[in-house]
Amino acid sequence: MSDPRHLNRIAYFAAVVETGSFTAAAARLGITKAVVSQQVAKLEEEVGASLLVRTTRKVRPTEAGMAFHRRCVVILREAEDAFGELAETAAAPSGLLRLTAPFDYGVAVVVPAIAAFVAAHPACKADMSLSDQALDLVGGTFDLAIRVGWLADTSLQARQFGSFRQLLVGTPALAARMGEGGDKDAGPEDIAALPFVANTVLRNPLSWQFTAATGEARTVSPRASIALDATFAVREAVREGAGLSVLPDYCVADDLASGRLVRILPGWSLPPGGIHAVFPAARFRPTKVRAFVDLLTERERRRMAE
Repeated sequence: MSDPRHLNRIAYFAAVVETGSFTAAAARLGITKAVVSQQVAKLEEEVGASLLVRTTRKVRPTEAGMAFHRRCVVILREAEDAFGELAETAAAPSGLLRLTAPFDYGVAVVVPAIAAFVAAHPACKADMSLSDQALDLVGGTFDLAIRVGWLADTSLQARQFGSFRQLLVGTPALAARMGEGGDKDAGPEDIAALPFVANTVLRNPLSWQFTAATGEARTVSPRASIALDATFAVREAVREGAGLSVLPDYCVADDLASGRLVRILPGWSLPPGGIHAVFPAARFRPTKVRAFVDLLTERERRRMAE
């Protein structure tokens, strides 16, 4: 790669592959669509191969383009790491922070943290994808992923920086039907008598193991009257009195504080979950990433202390 312009061209090409269009790639890169199109065409001319299939709706890589893109990702990541290492002595984080997070935790916790981070570090910008799917970090699109719950892949480079409680909640009216505040002998098996809202994002939305302070454990399998595939949708259904459900503490903190929702069976607990920062497999971790994870860690510490 004797011509330094080659690095720019493969960055343009990679952006087109990852976004699926010249327009979206130009928006990501902060340049015009014409420049992206021109430079990718020159790259194809230089390598002597067609790298992209262009249609009226979408741009996709050819077989040669897919193979070339895999190599480009490695080159770009190495180049980014090299520049990052040179900038390590900078007094403050800088550059674009690209991250992904689950929708519920992302909206409730990560978005406010991003706002605080960018305000504290004006040389930084942030681009976040909210998705309940575990998006791939290998492709080089993200600097960081926030994952909530239990990590299935133990080979990932991850740091647990927080935790959350799973809470069985419902409206005060449903709590009264459960016997809360009156019948002190109400137990997990009594959930079956009330409607339940299942969160199908979870692996086992209808199997819950409750543990008492004495150590006694009981597993219950409520029957769902409503099944929804988004945590905030489940919360809304519970708010409307559609049934009980298990929700993470960060989603219902305000509802519990206001009395709109109450804990059901407060003498019984569910297994806590972890909150993790997951990193791409790279030798170098940019200052912006480390600074943001430190900020999240501190905010999580304060949240759990409340």
